[in-house]
Amino acid sequence: MEQHETMDRQSRPYGPSPSYILIPLLLLLVIVAGPIDCKPPNILFILADDYGFHDIGYHSSEIETPNLNRLAAGGVRLENYYVQPICTPTRSQLMSGKYQIHTGLQHEVIYPEMPSCLPLDDVTLAQKLKESGYATHIVGKWHLGLYKKACWPTRRGFDTYFGYLLGSEDYYTHKRMGGLDLRDQEEPAWNYNGVYSTHLFTQRAQDILRGQNSSQPLFLYLPFQAVHDPLEVPERYLQPYLHIKDEKRRIYAGMVACMDEGIGNITQTMDQLGLWKDTVLIFSTDNGGQIYQGGNNWPLRGWKGSLWEGGMHGIGFVHSPLLPAKVQGTINRELIHVSDWFPTLVAGLAGGSLNGTKLDGYNMWNTISRGDPSPREELLHNIDPLYAPPTTHSMPVIRAKVFNETIRAAIRSGDWKLITGSPGNSSWIPPPGSGITPPTPHDPPDKMVWLFNITADPNEYYDMSSQRPDVVQRLMQRLQYYYEGSMPAFFPPLDPRANPKYHNGTWSDWEK
Repeated sequence: MEQHETMDRQSRPYGPSPSYILIPLLLLLVIVAGPIDCKPPNILFILADDYGFHDIGYHSSEIETPNLNRLAAGGVRLENYYVQPICTPTRSQLMSGKYQIHTGLQHEVIYPEMPSCLPLDDVTLAQKLKESGYATHIVGKWHLGLYKKACWPTRRGFDTYFGYLLGSEDYYTHKRMGGLDLRDQEEPAWNYNGVYSTHLFTQRAQDILRGQNSSQPLFLYLPFQAVHDPLEVPERYLQPYLHIKDEKRRIYAGMVACMDEGIGNITQTMDQLGLWKDTVLIFSTDNGGQIYQGGNNWPLRGWKGSLWEGGMHGIGFVHSPLLPAKVQGTINRELIHVSDWFPTLVAGLAGGSLNGTKLDGYNMWNTISRGDPSPREELLHNIDPLYAPPTTHSMPVIRAKVFNETIRAAIRSGDWKLITGSPGNSSWIPPPGSGITPPTPHDPPDKMVWLFNITADPNEYYDMSSQRPDVVQRLMQRLQYYYEGSMPAFFPPLDPRANPKYHNGTWSDWEK
C-alpha cells in the first residue's frame, strides 16, 4: 500500500489536484449564486381580451386594478409594445411567431362557421416548449380554428385544455348563437352553466397549479374571455363603479375588476405553492378596447379593429422574482411586438432550440431583463389586400401585383409609422364622463396615406406625409417587399355544416 501510495504521488503532475481547486470554487458558486438549478422557469402568460390602453390603473384610469398595478410596478412595463387590432391575428402571431402575412390570416378573424385555422404545418409555441420539457396548459379562449380536430389546442402542443374554441360566448351559459362552446380537453363541458367564466377560468388555473409537479417547468397560457363583450359581470363588482353614469362603461369596469381579482388569486396560489419564486409572468392585451362595449384607449387615436395606435398599441408588462433588481420597477420603451414572445420564451427563457422555425419575432429577453436595445428596428403591423376597394361592388377583390396606397396596411420603422388604405375610425375618444373635448379629425374622405413620427407624436395628431415624401417612398418600398413575400389571404366562405344543430348543440369540428 505504501509503495502504491508513493507511486501515485510521484506520478501526479506538479501542483495541487484539480479537485482541490474545483471543490472550493463550486462551494463559492453555491454561496454566491445559491444552489445550482438547471430547471427553466415557469411561464404564466395572461392575455386579456379587448382590454383598452386607458383601462389599467397605471395609465391614469378611473378603473382600479390593484393586482395588475402591483405586478407591473415590481416588474418591467412595456410602453412601446404592439399587438394586432383584432383577436385571431394577435393569437396567431403569439402561437406561431409569424406575421399574419406568413400564415394567411391577415384578413379579419376566424368566424365560427369558417373552415380555417392556424396552418397545421406551423409549429406552435406550446410545441416548442414541450420540446424543452415543459408541461403545457391552456385555460380560456383559443380562437385559432375548430373545423378540424387537428386545429384544436390539444393537437397543437397543449397537454390540457379548458375553455372556448371561439369567442363572444355568454359568460354564464358558455353558449354562442345557441351552441355550447366550452370544452374540457376535447369533450363538451355541460356542467358549468351559471358559473361566470372569469371565475371558472381562474379556478381551473388554480387547480392546474395545485396539481403541478414542481420538478417540471410549467407553461400556463391563460387567455381570459374578459373583457370582451357581451357585457356581463356579477353585481358585487359593480358596486365601486356606481358613480360611472355610462352603463356600458360601468359594467366594463366591473369586468376589469373581476379579472384583476382573478389574476391576484392565481399569483397568490403560485406563491403559496412555492412556484412563484421560479415564475416569469407576462401580461398582454390582444388588441385595443372596443369603444362600443365600454373599452377606452385614451389618449390614443382609434380603437379595436383600426390601424391607429388605439387599435394595437398594447398594454404589456413582465414580472418575475428572477428579473435582475436593476430592471424591477422600470419602464421599457424599446420596440416589442407580440410575435416576439415565441423566440423570447423558447430561446430566451426555456433555453430551447428555434431550429426548424422561420420566425418574424425576435428574442427580447436581454431587452427586457437587462435593458439592452431592441433587436427589432421595424414592425409590419399588417397588409390586408382584401380591404382594397374592388372595381365594382359585385366583383371580388383581385390581388394586385404591386403594392399600392389603396391597400390597407401599416408599417413602423424606427420613429416612423406609415398607414395606407382604409385604417378604420380615426377618432380620439376620451373616457365617458371625463369632460374632455377631443380634437376632430379633418382628413378628406379620399385620403389614403398618413405618416407619423410616433416617438414624438404617439397620439397621431400630425400627419407628415406631405412634409416627408422621402420617408413615405422608403416605407412604401418596404411594404412592397413584404407584399411580395406574403401568402394570399385565406378567408373561405362560411360552411353550414358547422351549425351546432348537427353536433348535439355544441360548436365542434365538422371535417376530418
